[in-house]
Amino acid sequence: MNKDLLPARARVTISEVAKAAGVSKATVSRFMGEDRQLLAEATAQRIEAVVERLGYRPNRMASALKRGRTGLIGLLLADIRNPYSVAVMHGVETACRQQGYSLVVCNTACDDDLEKAQLQALQSYNIDGLIVHTLGHQARELASLARELPMVLVDRQVAELQVDMVGLDNRQTIEQALDHLQQNGYSDILAVTEPLDGTSSRHERVEAFMTSLVRRAGLRGLVLETGNELDQQVSEFLADSGHGAKALLTFNGIATLQVMHVLHARPGTLFDEAGLLAIDELDWYPLVGSGISALAQPTEQIGAVAFNCLLDRLQGSVAAPRRLDLPAQLIPRGSSRLRV
Repeated sequence: MNKDLLPARARVTISEVAKAAGVSKATVSRFMGEDRQLLAEATAQRIEAVVERLGYRPNRMASALKRGRTGLIGLLLADIRNPYSVAVMHGVETACRQQGYSLVVCNTACDDDLEKAQLQALQSYNIDGLIVHTLGHQARELASLARELPMVLVDRQVAELQVDMVGLDNRQTIEQALDHLQQNGYSDILAVTEPLDGTSSRHERVEAFMTSLVRRAGLRGLVLETGNELDQQVSEFLADSGHGAKALLTFNGIATLQVMHVLHARPGTLFDEAGLLAIDELDWYPLVGSGISALAQPTEQIGAVAFNCLLDRLQGSVAAPRRLDLPAQLIPRGSSRLRV
């Protein structure tokens, strides 16, 4: 008979192990759990031999549910294709593994309906806690879930949720950016953000940018959102002379990529018309022209800190919700070095 056509072998049960070893199911459970040392050595060896012979694998999920914990942590991501999300996920997963937890990841693909469905799915998995990088439009569902299990937000605040939040120190990052650009001789700054659709971190960066401009003599600034008109708007900014050396400040990696498409299509040497400083550090930045200067987010650290906050809650912490803002690291390259 073709071995590929053999029927699948039924899963060995704990009852079968107990019968073959001549012990009770409770004794087998004790052997498979944390109380093995309480068994007589001969009994333990007999059960071990049966487990090996029958190929028994305990149902860890069932055991966890009996204890009231599954060892599963949920992670909801707004867009798993975004390098920021990937790096945060890596930080969360590493921290989970170090503490004996497993990670269940759901992607919303920047779709509100899918986010709602994914939240329901995560709830059905009996996760112990949830880390959320949300679109910010499902406040009611998130608030309902937060009443049932510990939750930590990443990067984006939701006003209706009184939970821990971990992200970038947006205000200080904008101050770093403008300090760097001014020190390098730029005085006319175009900030480019993704659309202001209620995402708190985007609003914070725009607000910090406009507030900082007021305090900085000789500095002029404008904010644009990415979209179909970005090419024309950037061209108009570059053509408007009389306000000093120009630079673009992009508020995340996606905005940087769209700006680079615009700049790459223009004649002349890259970054001669205007400098460029980007929030987020991506692998391709050093490869473009003389290199794109960046303010790198500590993305993996953000993920690890978010999990540690969640772990505190799982271990019983009832402290007031915290907001932990982590600093960016300036990585200067050729794109923000003024040409004279």
